[in-house]
Amino acid sequence: MEIKIVNIPKIEDPRGNLSVIEKEVVPFEIKRVYYLYDVPAGAERGGHAHKKLQQFLVALSGSFDVILNDGKEEKIVTLNKPFEGLLITNGIWRELKNFSSGAVCLVVASDVFEEADYIREFDEFLAISAK
Repeated sequence: MEIKIVNIPKIEDPRGNLSVIEKEVVPFEIKRVYYLYDVPAGAERGGHAHKKLQQFLVALSGSFDVILNDGKEEKIVTLNKPFEGLLITNGIWRELKNFSSGAVCLVVASDVFEEADYIREFDEFLAISAK
């Protein structure tokens, strides 16, 4: 499964820490950035895979679980540090669950939104990943 936890440089300062996501942190050109917040208790996000797009997820605040599936195995990664990110390559099904109160999920993406790049049905994903 092509996923990786990546350390984001952290500059510690008594006035507050600072972390920077630059081209040395993510292995793709950043074309889109968005964030999830105010996720209600019990709600889930994601529930799709991408044909080409890659993503880098960071828990800016709070925590959440990322359930990953490559068609052969499932893995759960808990994100809860603003100086660590999860790199998810294309062809990986992802679901985001168990958001803590006040959690904020930053998503850095390799491309702009394109509906045709999404695989939104798990059965279709399994069929494609079996090839």
